[in-house]
Parts: sequence; C-alpha cells; structure tokens
Amino acid sequence: MRFFIDLAYNGTNYHGWQVQPNAITVQDTLSKALSVLLKDEINCMGAGRTDAGVHATKMTAHFDTTQVIDKKHLKFKLNSFLPKDIAIHHIQQVGPKAHARFDATQRTYLYKISRVKNPFDNDQTHQFTLPLDVNLMNQAAQILCNYNDFECFSRSHSDVKTFLCDISFAKWTLSGDVLEFKISADRFLRNMVRAIVGTMIDVGTKKTTIEDFHAIIQSKDRSRAGASAPAKGLYLTDIQYPNSIFSCE
Repeated sequence: MRFFIDLAYNGTNYHGWQVQPNAITVQDTLSKALSVLLKDEINCMGAGRTDAGVHATKMTAHFDTTQVIDKKHLKFKLNSFLPKDIAIHHIQQVGPKAHARFDATQRTYLYKISRVKNPFDNDQTHQFTLPLDVNLMNQAAQILCNYNDFECFSRSHSDVKTFLCDISFAKWTLSGDVLEFKISADRFLRNMVRAIVGTMIDVGTKKTTIEDFHAIIQSKDRSRAGASAPAKGLYLTDIQYPNSIFSCE
C-alpha cells in the first residue's frame, strides 16, 4: 500500500531534504523513523528537494509498506519519535501509482526578509535592513510571469533536461517588519527561488534596473543574475495534487 505523508520541518539542522552520504537530512530521518515504527524497510520519496537550511511548512512524501496502518496512531507515534524540528501533519492512503514528486501540479514557496534586526528569528528570516523599493520589486515579480525559461536563475551546471517553468503567481507583501515573497509554479529549478530573490533585492536597492531584469532573464546566464539569497529565509509552503490520486479512500 502507498501512503502520502504531509510534514513540516525547520531546516536549520539538516543538510536539506534529500539523502546524502555522511549528512543528516530530513528524508533520511523520516525514513528511519518509519522503518523503526513499522518494522519494515521504508524509503520516502519527497515532492522535491529543499537545500540545506531551507524550511518547509508543508512537504509531501510518499512511502510504501505491507503493514496495516492506523494512520492517526502512526501520526501520533511519529511525532513522539521524531526530533522536535520535524512535525507530521497528515497521513493518507493513495493509489499504488500515486507519486509525491511526479504527480504534483503546483508548488509554492515563501521567502521572508526581516527589515529590522531581530535576535529571535536569525535562523528563520534573512535580515536585510538597507532601504528597498518594494514597488520596483513587485514590477520585477510580475515580469517573471511573462517568461518560462529560467536558466539564468538555475544552479550552474545543473543536470536538467529543461529550464522551462510555468510561474502562475509571484508577489511581495510587507507585513509589519517582515517582507514576504510568495511564488507558485508547476516546477522549480535547483536554487531558483533564492536566485530570483537575490536578484530582486538588487532591484529593490536599485543596483539592478527593471530593464536589466528583463535582460538577465533573456540572457539565460546565471552569472548575470544576483547572488542567491540565504537559505534560512526560504520555506516550501504548499504542494497541489489532482484529486483523482486520493480517490482510493
């Protein structure tokens, strides 16, 4: 049987989502916890892979097991067993071919910038106190929706077949002392959101013009875009799936 599991995590103490040799990752921590509790060899597959230090308020993964599961009881046991920086929200049975990564139709990320020095959220926001023109940054955000090739915002030498992404939403909002950037797309490239945010910070400080922003995207050249914003301000917040994959329950 296959199950989807929704979880949240603070990525500060992890070397990203994906299993890596000699590194503590969220995927490995979750898989080991499930293996112990279900007395079965469990390997989770996530909807994507977040980098070291990146957080998630909603990550979805799937796993297979031959064990009969009481989903509410397993959720309780997992939350008791896992470290305090990983929380399980929901477990749901899905069809045997449902796939957390390949069936996802939309992913949403949030990036948080603290506009003041705050000693209590050093690991959860990027603290940037220089003046920023949010109107210009939102002009740049809207420009993103007019393009679909984002090679300029991809990690250099990425091993991908295509740099095409369909961005459906991108906007900056200011709430108190925190500036938030929300972006949704069908898929994202490695390091893409952090590269976009870093480049739009350059727009906000007027180091980069709106015309330059167009030219950067059209160039498909990573070296022309801004430096990647720090991982600690980035959150995976939502993943959407077609309702049909949940029809087995």
